[in-house]
Amino acid sequence: MATIAIYAGAALAEIAGCFAFWAWLKLDKPVWWLLPGLVFLAAFAWLLTLVDSPAAGRAFAAYGGVYIMASLAWMALVEKAQPDRYDLAGAALCLVGAAVIVAAPR
Repeated sequence: MATIAIYAGAALAEIAGCFAFWAWLKLDKPVWWLLPGLVFLAAFAWLLTLVDSPAAGRAFAAYGGVYIMASLAWMALVEKAQPDRYDLAGAALCLVGAAVIVAAPR
């Protein structure tokens, strides 16, 4: 359960940080938007180090599925653009893959 919470926090931090850069470059927001963007991206990196995994690559790979789902939620909630059935099907497939990576007996 802790891993899911860490991944959810990391996804929120990464998406918020990346969106700050996107907003500055694509939506003509002021340059100061980069400051919280950098803080969020640093928080994202720190949060991923909290995942209990002997291999960083495995922790990052499993996180990918969570990130995809969180990105679609951001798109719907913040950008007000609804994901279509292909977005949702792809995200579900990725979450299954992430679950296999995390739950595999090792």
